[in-house]
Amino acid sequence: MSLDHSLNDLSHVVAADRAHVWHHLSQHKQYETADPRVFVEGKGMRLWDTTGREYLDAVSGGVWTVNVGYGRESIANAVRDQLVKLNYYAGAAGNVPAALFAEKLIAKMPGMSRVYYSNSGSEANEKAYKMVRQIAQRQHGGRKWKILYRDRDYHGTTIGTLATSGQDQRAAQYGPYPDGFVRVPHCLEYRKQWDVENYGERAADAIEEVILREGPDTVGAIVLEPITAGGGVIVPPEGYWPRVQEICRKYDILLHIDEVVCGLGRTGTWFGYQHYGIQPDIVTMAKGVASGYAAISCTVTTEAVFAMFKDDASDPMGYFRDISTFGGCTAGPVAALENMRIIEDEGLLENTAAMGERVLANLRALQERHAVIGEVRGKGLFCGAELVADRATKEALDEKRVQAVVAECLAQGVIIGATNRSLPGLNNTLCLSPALIATEADIDRITDAIDGALAKVVG
Repeated sequence: MSLDHSLNDLSHVVAADRAHVWHHLSQHKQYETADPRVFVEGKGMRLWDTTGREYLDAVSGGVWTVNVGYGRESIANAVRDQLVKLNYYAGAAGNVPAALFAEKLIAKMPGMSRVYYSNSGSEANEKAYKMVRQIAQRQHGGRKWKILYRDRDYHGTTIGTLATSGQDQRAAQYGPYPDGFVRVPHCLEYRKQWDVENYGERAADAIEEVILREGPDTVGAIVLEPITAGGGVIVPPEGYWPRVQEICRKYDILLHIDEVVCGLGRTGTWFGYQHYGIQPDIVTMAKGVASGYAAISCTVTTEAVFAMFKDDASDPMGYFRDISTFGGCTAGPVAALENMRIIEDEGLLENTAAMGERVLANLRALQERHAVIGEVRGKGLFCGAELVADRATKEALDEKRVQAVVAECLAQGVIIGATNRSLPGLNNTLCLSPALIATEADIDRITDAIDGALAKVVG
């Protein structure tokens, strides 16, 4: 580690953080008696804090973001050069990196056509919801305005996106929410809701039942994660996605895939939906688009969706009347271009698929030794292990004990994640999403840490 000594006194940095920074997802009462952890440097998959301690990061920046790893000078240099040349102009006009990244991105997404830039996954999803609502007004006499969302899925932190949160604890205390957002059942077969042979198709048919209950002429879109992320790393069962698309086409419902987590290689393909042979109408993405080197998100649509907003001057309200101030910053798309080049040139999609198989194999080996692991699931470098107090009944392990496993891994210098304060009674899944550059040694160290933590915490 080579700390920037211009900071001089890192103890002052910690004191300033403790006194003035409001951390995300944190109960600050703890900092009355303990210092917050402050990171200083990252390289590859390693992080160092102000004490000089080293950590192996198995969650890509805490929230599945730093896909190509820390310390990428080529991305930093590309951003620096672009900002000197042109840092910003509002998105009503174009700029060079935005045009070039849109072109390259669309080349990875057959059937898609247009890219709308903003800053975060929450914002990208808000844009999509606004598009659906405006299409309802312009094309359907205001009728097809409802948006379906799935239990256990998550789409953002704003009031609008929390209205589509399938994670009740995340949405708690922030209502009342706007009307027109309707939940459909989850598709986690491990916690099955129907005793049938073709579970994937049955879970999809449950969506059709909701559509028929609400009235097909009132439903404009459905938003779904290709693989549920924070809701427990849920890979949809076979038959689910083709049936979902069939239902959407049957009732003229736009299929919106939220790739904020899965996008840009996380599952071993450019996008999670590409494992399933479906064609979405809208795709949103953020986290891994620039691996956290600059803020960027994209709302990508088909040409057919885009065409619904093209009109002549006879309708002055006919275009998409939206703006994202920092969607006009050039840092995001130029960082995204270099991020994509790295993924291609270093074969990171292939590495993700191979290392993902190693994670799953290692976790399944742990499952044989630890009865507390009820199910292992995932795709690519996006894996989870659901912890249970009893395999026969599938009673979830208490959240405090799950978090104790996470804490013990941290004590070993390995940062892992887990569902927490999201799903009442079911915050029991360990979550792994190491950078796409992970090696066999990295993977083995991560799962060895979990092995040791389970032995110590659960026995």
